[in-house]
Amino acid sequence: MEYAARIRQKLTENLAPEVLEVVDESDRHAGHAGADAKGETHFHVTIVSSAFTGRSRVERQRLVYALLADELAERVHALGLTTRTPAEAGS
Repeated sequence: MEYAARIRQKLTENLAPEVLEVVDESDRHAGHAGADAKGETHFHVTIVSSAFTGRSRVERQRLVYALLADELAERVHALGLTTRTPAEAGS
């Protein structure tokens, strides 16, 4: 399974997001540290989930990083995050 799909699956199963966007930005980082010609090394994830309610920005990021620990250890070099609650997103 490709990494974008793995990221999508884990976040969907664990955070039940209302919005989930997983964007592979690897092509923007060619030649940078951690870049690989095969891609799937740099991602940006936007996620809206009620699981973030009452959590700080750092706590939200730690939660996502913990869920994606395997992907980060294997291939994913950079992960940008936008994490919001439904109220913050206007849902």
